Amino acid sequence: MFLSAENMLGGYGETTILNDCSISVKKGEIAVIVGPNGAGKSTAMKAIFGMLDLKAGNIIFDGKDITDLKPQERVKSGMGFVPQTHNVFTSMTVMENLEIGGFTNQANLSKNISEVFKLFPVLKEKQKQLVGELSGGQRQQVAVGRALMTNPKLLMLDEPTAGVSPLVVKELFEKIISIAKTGIAILMVEQNARQALEIADNGFVLVQGENKYTDKGSKLLSNKEVRKAFLGG
Repeated sequence: MFLSAENMLGGYGETTILNDCSISVKKGEIAVIVGPNGAGKSTAMKAIFGMLDLKAGNIIFDGKDITDLKPQERVKSGMGFVPQTHNVFTSMTVMENLEIGGFTNQANLSKNISEVFKLFPVLKEKQKQLVGELSGGQRQQVAVGRALMTNPKLLMLDEPTAGVSPLVVKELFEKIISIAKTGIAILMVEQNARQALEIADNGFVLVQGENKYTDKGSKLLSNKEVRKAFLGG
């Protein structure tokens, strides 16, 4: 397993949100975390990225125990994280956002920018435009593109389709599949559970910070209990 976050226990202050939660993903695969509001999905993501101190559990990434590493050290080791909000600089251009994303990887800057433009052609067209003037879906493309500028081995996306139209959801998911095909591991938290599970190799259904169901995406979609409880029947 490329990323293995095992038996995570943690929360904020006295409040425990993750209860023995385990999440994993292989290289070139898409793993999706779904579940009701307040289930601890984003908290699990933050714990894996080092933004939350764990009371118990450990995180193995690319063969190394990174449980005690700070977020910036995890980025150096190959993690990319796109938070749900505040994930772009709206007062800067598309190009400036990408350049900031590639700040620690100057040697590959122009190569990576052209790769991002290949993946997201609309960003090439709008490279001189302020990100604040773009649509929600285009902003998300900038956020993902910026994370890719560090050449991550694992890309973590927290609600990448929040607030975008159904058509854009489909397009973003297609791009995420393309990224996984390059060998990058994708870990994603999603409210669009049904569509996310359709593209997922594996899915983790969390309830109150615990693993309620863990299975292949296709099996979770065909599981009657999962469908009834989390996918609207």
